[in-house]
Amino acid sequence: MNADADGHCGAAVPVRSRDGSPVAADFVPSALGTREHWDAVYERELRTFREYGDTGEIWFGEESMNRLIRWMQKHKIPSDASVLDIGTGNGVFLVELVKHGFSNITGIDYSPSAIKLSASILEKEGLSNINLKVEDFLSLSTKLSGFHVCVDKGTFDAISLNPDNAVEKRKQYVKSLSRVLEVKGFFLITSCNWTKAELLDVFSEGFELFEELPTPKFSFGGRSGNTVAALVFQKSETFLDKVS
Repeated sequence: MNADADGHCGAAVPVRSRDGSPVAADFVPSALGTREHWDAVYERELRTFREYGDTGEIWFGEESMNRLIRWMQKHKIPSDASVLDIGTGNGVFLVELVKHGFSNITGIDYSPSAIKLSASILEKEGLSNINLKVEDFLSLSTKLSGFHVCVDKGTFDAISLNPDNAVEKRKQYVKSLSRVLEVKGFFLITSCNWTKAELLDVFSEGFELFEELPTPKFSFGGRSGNTVAALVFQKSETFLDKVS
């Protein structure tokens, strides 16, 4: 599920119809979409951190974090704006947000080991003012709401690979996003499984494309494209929860 520093992705490739769009069955189910897989990954990374101080992989590489932070700075997102990192993993992005002056940050992950790893890394960095929660984004507590910025680097990709009714889980993701993000708030998503057009379709209910962020490109056989998609959506002011 992780991508390397150049943005190349190791996730499963979706099954597509002749016109290039996902077919009804779309993504091939994978262990990458299960909680058990990520529990095992972060348990291993937690042991490695405790033994060697290695923080683990950065999803989509360091440039992916810098890209998002540059956007937030460019658009003058207030330093005290509430930011939610969906599927925070090792929490390295949270550290970068603090280093760039952001102070109202929450990281959630459904893996307890991921949150333990994040907490350990934050403690090593001397940071104690970040909220960390073991939280399944598809089954939220009532306390999470009103965020000005929500960030996803690979979590929606993982959900799309879940062997247990991934289509319904993606619909629930959109519902959860509409719940936690305030009106006119921003949703920043980086994906290596979904194209721009596909993400526009998935988030068509209640969200508008605000900006497409530049990402690494590739060329092959006379054709070119992007290795990942990075989009910024804004929650519509006239949003009605049609997906509820």
